[in-house]
Amino acid sequence: MKGTGKDTPMASGKSKKAKARGKAQVSEATPQRGRGRPGEYRPEYAKVAGAMARLGGTDFDIAEELGVKTSTVWRWRSKHPEFCSAIEQGKDAWDDRVERSLAQRAAGYSYHSEKVFQYEGQIVRAEIVEHVPPDVSAIRLWLMNRRPEKWRDKQEVKIDGSEAFLAVWQAISDGTA
Repeated sequence: MKGTGKDTPMASGKSKKAKARGKAQVSEATPQRGRGRPGEYRPEYAKVAGAMARLGGTDFDIAEELGVKTSTVWRWRSKHPEFCSAIEQGKDAWDDRVERSLAQRAAGYSYHSEKVFQYEGQIVRAEIVEHVPPDVSAIRLWLMNRRPEKWRDKQEVKIDGSEAFLAVWQAISDGTA
């Protein structure tokens, strides 16, 4: 027999009220993120986002920290100039740091360190200077980006009609064509 009352058991064996009580308990125990309308923007978010960007945080990282989606961060950047400015200044600071690190890696560098070892049962500490040699990949990347006209992978050579004919004729007569 079909039940039509509000407390009539359903196929799962729980009434609508019992299911509602269960949902309320679950939502109190586990906060839901990523559902429904995202949180409202707060001015203190600009400080948090700027600090994270200075430490290398991405838009995704910032969104995770603020408990919103990445698209919300992008929307806030377009609507709130102070938020956008904080992120851009932070990312510029991080980019400057990475650029300095790449330049150091390309040129090589030295740094003070300490070596710890054991000698005749005693721990001995020695101050040393370690050297990191220049890295060819870092050099290449630096030059390709800073001086692309000289260091790009693809070089363009322009030859007009008469020069092209002479170049082909020379190659044929030399036997290199």
